[in-house]
Amino acid sequence: MPRPVNPNAQYTIKLHATKGYTYASTQPPYIDPKTGKKKYRYIHWGSVDENLKFTPGTRFFRATPEERARLIFPNDWDMSEVEELQRPGRPLNENRLYGDIWLLEQIVTITGIRQDLNVVFDENSEVVNDILTLAMFPYITKFTYNRVARWQRVVKSPSARELTSTEITRLTQSITEKHRMELLKLRATRLEKDEVCAVDSTSRSAYGSSLTDIRWGRNNKDRLPLEQTMEVVVYSLSSHMPIYYRTFPGNMPDSRSIEVILADLEHAGFKDLVLITDRGYDSLYNLEKYILRGQSMIMCVKVGQKIVADVIDSLKEFDTRPKEMEVDPEAKLYHKQYDIVDYQFKSAEQSTKTPNKLKLNLYFDPIRRGYELMELDITLSSQETALIELQKSGEALGNDASIKREFSYYKVTYDSQTRSIKSFELNEKKVAKAIRFSGFFSLITHGIDFDAMKALRTYSLRDEQEKYFQQMKSQMVTNRQRNWSEEGKTGRLFILFISLILSSYVRHVWKSSELKKLFSSSLEVLDEMRSIRLIEYTDQDKLITPFIGKQVDICNTFGFEIPHGCAPASASLQKTKRKRGRPPKNKSGESSSL
Repeated sequence: MPRPVNPNAQYTIKLHATKGYTYASTQPPYIDPKTGKKKYRYIHWGSVDENLKFTPGTRFFRATPEERARLIFPNDWDMSEVEELQRPGRPLNENRLYGDIWLLEQIVTITGIRQDLNVVFDENSEVVNDILTLAMFPYITKFTYNRVARWQRVVKSPSARELTSTEITRLTQSITEKHRMELLKLRATRLEKDEVCAVDSTSRSAYGSSLTDIRWGRNNKDRLPLEQTMEVVVYSLSSHMPIYYRTFPGNMPDSRSIEVILADLEHAGFKDLVLITDRGYDSLYNLEKYILRGQSMIMCVKVGQKIVADVIDSLKEFDTRPKEMEVDPEAKLYHKQYDIVDYQFKSAEQSTKTPNKLKLNLYFDPIRRGYELMELDITLSSQETALIELQKSGEALGNDASIKREFSYYKVTYDSQTRSIKSFELNEKKVAKAIRFSGFFSLITHGIDFDAMKALRTYSLRDEQEKYFQQMKSQMVTNRQRNWSEEGKTGRLFILFISLILSSYVRHVWKSSELKKLFSSSLEVLDEMRSIRLIEYTDQDKLITPFIGKQVDICNTFGFEIPHGCAPASASLQKTKRKRGRPPKNKSGESSSL
């Protein structure tokens, strides 16, 4: 009769000596996919010294409380390190800065970030607090992570343990793509219906050279000899915070990334969004993707696109403005909306998909037209002068690409051997096209009932996303990537996303309230709160120092309740307090009796 199986065998901790080290390990079974036989693998939870003292390792730190509780350690082992880890908080009798952390912790709660992170990391509060600490640190200090441990000595951070560089690396490398998608799914449930969201990307340079995505992106916007990646963010203009992020290779054009973004949003559960994209995402292929998915959107399109160019060509000749267009006195623009009723798209299954309220919104700016025509004249004059000088000197031209770039409005004929100019003539067709399109710009809308001016005003809201990118590169100290591993990059982007949710919330409240009159920037709001301290005594008592002056105004504006005992005396108590001196006279002019 076979020996009965011990259900706790896979959780029993045993010693495993290998390569001169001794580890505390378990041996859970698994089925080899090739042979189909049961095998056992070692899982190391930490190291054990000659005195049987257990030191927790990375896997133990990242395990959930439930996983730790299932582990069965030998009774004769020294578990003091684990007891120290599980003891609540640091040694008390501390006096640390706390005000800005307190404010951000309230935002963490009100935005649901802590609740979502607890779900993603299986209620592992230690990991959640570590992530929140790393998310708050660059926003508050503008320093890189190598100073986190020093900062924790003077500031009461959410994490109770010291986050050294080694611990930060272990944490960031433990965050996976699965965690990212789980968080996005939870954030999707917090959105309202028909939220307007801007889609855009920014380049980010990298110091290292080992990351896959940076290998091909070398023409960064900072004009530095560094590789880059493209960081895409979907930013809600309704709730004023980021809701989605993804990284792409540095040579990925925006127009090629939209299919992946739409697929991600669908799998993460984002529904009924109105997406706004700029001209970088303009292509008929992307338009058809929107139609196929039934995606509501506002897309800025180039006037050279056939669907727009045909409408402009249909307008009659005009001196100051097209007669068919109406003027908006506030925006000082002419506009007209056209229904695109004859556009049909056939999917891969050859089924015809009819667009939903597909409309072209055309705008004309006479001031912009005058400026563009002047710039055209300047460009034509400078190119002609340069060509004449080259023809006289007989100097050799560059390659064909440079000729096309530098003399775009001229047809240049040159000797194939010496590459000297034989002749040149003005490209009348190209000049006429530039004149015809000058002053015009256009938007295409799908799935929404917006008139031309409402579509333009909604599209203009995407400027808020540009401020978001400024925050990311300046306030979060992430203008350069300082990680050299794929796992570390995944984790750092995850933490950066959390950090930017916090900063976006602070910035929106500051910008849309009376706080903008009191503080010149959203960072000054945190600076004002920083002086509040948390004092922890050896008898487990805690004390938060009083909130005074503008700190009270900040809490009232954000709608956060000041901790008990920290608020100024209530107005009712101040009114009942009796003033010194002679009592005031009554209405009859006589002194009031005591």
